[in-house]
Order: sequence, then C-alpha cells, then structure tokens
Amino acid sequence: MKLTVFFESPFWVGVVEDEENGKLRAFRHVFGAEPHDAEIAEFIDHTLPRLLERTSCAVDVEARPTQRINPKRLAREAAQEMRRKGVSSSAHATLQLELEHRKKARRTVSREQREQEEERKREIARMKAKAKHRGR
Repeated sequence: MKLTVFFESPFWVGVVEDEENGKLRAFRHVFGAEPHDAEIAEFIDHTLPRLLERTSCAVDVEARPTQRINPKRLAREAAQEMRRKGVSSSAHATLQLELEHRKKARRTVSREQREQEEERKREIARMKAKAKHRGR
C-alpha cells in the first residue's frame, strides 16, 4: 500500500494505491489545507479502512519481480519516487473506473427518482380529474 500526498491547486490531495493479488485499487482523499503528520496518521487509522471497504473497482497490473534488489538501486528508486509528482497511470485508471462506476449508479438512482416523481404527478392529475368529474 502506498500513500502519495501532493498539492493539486487549491487543495492537498492524498492518493492511496493498494495492490493485492495482481489487482490495483486506488483511492483519492482531499485533505484541504496542508496536512500535518497527525492528520495523516488519523487518516490512515480511521478513514482508510472505510475507503478500503467501500471501493470495489480494481485494475489488473503485471507482477513485479520478487528477486532481491540492490540497496543502492532501491535508494535511487526511492529518491526518484520522492521527486516524481502525482500518481501512477494505473492508479489514475483505477480512479477513473471508480468514478465511472459511481456516475452510473447515480444516474440510475436519479432516473428512478424522476420516474417516481412523474408517476406521483400523474396520480395527482387523475385524482383532480375524478374530483372535477364528480362535481367537487
């Protein structure tokens, strides 16, 4: 699991990348003002488990080699990660997939609510017509 915190004007954003069984899940959390260490620790302890439970979308990723990496190479890669801004393209794809999933669900709920409202209005119009017909 990897947490990347960066400034995306005008807010500080954290992106969590979680890889399990060849699947990558990514979560985006907006911190607002620049987060302190205590805020990040609270996010990891309290908010992160709820995000992990809530998200179901994942993207397949290729397996990384499991062989031992030279410590100097590992240090160079860590420094390169620190210099790099933003998140990986796989994480971005996962975030887009999750966004599309939520958008589709929201459209379905909105359509159902709209149809219910139209049916309610039709029913009111029918009741008015019956009352008018009966002379009330």
